[in-house]
Amino acid sequence: MNYKIVRLNTGLRTSKTSSVLIIYTGGTLGMAYDDSGSLVPFNFGKILEKIPILSNMNIAITVISFPEPIDSSNVSMKHWTDMAYIIYENYDSYDGFVVLHGTDTMAYSASMMSYMLQGLNKPVIFTGAQLPISAMRSDARENLMTSLEIATAKINGNPIVPEVCVFFNHVLLRGNRSKKVQSVHFDAFESENYPSLAEAGIVIDYNTASIRPYEPNKELVYKNLLDNRVMILKLFPGITSQIMDACFDIPGLRGVVLETYGSGNSPSETWFMNSLSRAVKKGLILLNVSQCNGGRVIQGRYETSKELLNVGVISGADITTEAAVTKLMFLLGQYSSADEVKKQLMVPLAGEMTT
Repeated sequence: MNYKIVRLNTGLRTSKTSSVLIIYTGGTLGMAYDDSGSLVPFNFGKILEKIPILSNMNIAITVISFPEPIDSSNVSMKHWTDMAYIIYENYDSYDGFVVLHGTDTMAYSASMMSYMLQGLNKPVIFTGAQLPISAMRSDARENLMTSLEIATAKINGNPIVPEVCVFFNHVLLRGNRSKKVQSVHFDAFESENYPSLAEAGIVIDYNTASIRPYEPNKELVYKNLLDNRVMILKLFPGITSQIMDACFDIPGLRGVVLETYGSGNSPSETWFMNSLSRAVKKGLILLNVSQCNGGRVIQGRYETSKELLNVGVISGADITTEAAVTKLMFLLGQYSSADEVKKQLMVPLAGEMTT
């Protein structure tokens, strides 16, 4: 892939200058209005004209742009492997990484990066914007500048946030705990089941107790084998056996994220449980997650969820749908054994769930 590389002349370079690699994949943040009033991809070589204060941050910034910026609605496994590979290839050359990404699927991409970059010990901060960088009231400047500061923040020479995160509207969230909840407000992301990692006010207040600790002996491992033969099935009142069976009979399907009610509840009718049982017996992996933003699956708490446990449905605990479906893709790519995939689904790989 022919990446576009721009190195910005930001401040005085010294031995203490921090370095950040910005990966621009696409999205609203990197858009600007042209002379006709249309939105077009922004030339990052001119970013200092839009955000001159970057020159005072004493950060050596390199920007790698995808050859063609993508709308995040079009993000695919190929884009995920590209993002992870760029970070892996440049890992030793930078203090941290900032990924500029469209908001619609940012939580999916951040979740997948947390799995693919095993042993990560540096900040990878996903951010974006609700308004283009050239708009008068754009949130792009604040999101980008604070993400750069977090990506280079250290204590005793070690990064403060050595994990994949999402920064948006003054709040830093664990990437695989985040979820987009707003499309018209600046506070687009929430993390209902895990505390925020930092809040940016006059100073950046880090919640160190919730941040994954720096592990000096860890080495980064790039795992790029993924399998997207999965689907999400959201339960609703009135769902039929024909719908269930049609989904489970999709050729090649290997795994299903089952979005249930509340704490993991589902219909208790015989036909429903029989449909799930047939799916499990034919080799499908069924992962139970809650439809609630702040939900946690507790299989066995109620009679209906106890039946799910009995037929072989796996509890996703408090994992988000975004983190669940990407975890399923990741594990199916890593293991040929369904039993091993099931085993790994029940334990956290990168802090994505609480067991």
